[in-house]
Amino acid sequence: MKHTFNTKQLTLLGLLTAILLLMAYTPLGYLNIGPLAITFNIIPVAIAAITLGPAGGAIAGAVFGLTSFLQCIGVGGASAMGVILFDINPVLAFIQRFVPRMLDGLLLGYIFRGIRKVSNVHLACLTTGFCSAFLNTLFFMTALVVLFGNTEYMQELIGGRNILVFVCTFVGINSVCEMISSTIITGAVGYALFKAKLITPQK
Repeated sequence: MKHTFNTKQLTLLGLLTAILLLMAYTPLGYLNIGPLAITFNIIPVAIAAITLGPAGGAIAGAVFGLTSFLQCIGVGGASAMGVILFDINPVLAFIQRFVPRMLDGLLLGYIFRGIRKVSNVHLACLTTGFCSAFLNTLFFMTALVVLFGNTEYMQELIGGRNILVFVCTFVGINSVCEMISSTIITGAVGYALFKAKLITPQK
């Protein structure tokens, strides 16, 4: 994935990165409920993917993933689950927190481009917003189960249930809230930027 940003795009990427960091290190980015958290940091990642393509989405996703991992060691707040996973295996904890978010941002850029080619910008923005939350949850939980599924901590959480049932009940209302908020806000912001001609979405 080779891509060169112009000055305008670099400025936008810097702005979105600053927003991500602000959200990550203030209550704006997370709503903690039990071991999981409803995160709104997926929204700037989706906006980056819409306006800057797969490369921009991947960079924003990487920033999100890094801040998520840092919560495992108490930087910018602590994640109850992240702290436990870090104690079990720091390297796997980094992979589980970082890679899904970067991959999410990368794929969102391609999703937006694909939808944009067959439909209008508004629908493409809405779809990208929904996929941002959906893929974030899918990749995060897949990595959690694959990397830590055999640990005592995860076995206690799973409690002998079917993996699919466990995932659905574990993320529950959190993922639904993320999908709704991400779809609405990303759709509105992305379309507003396009109509204002401040950003020209890449096709």
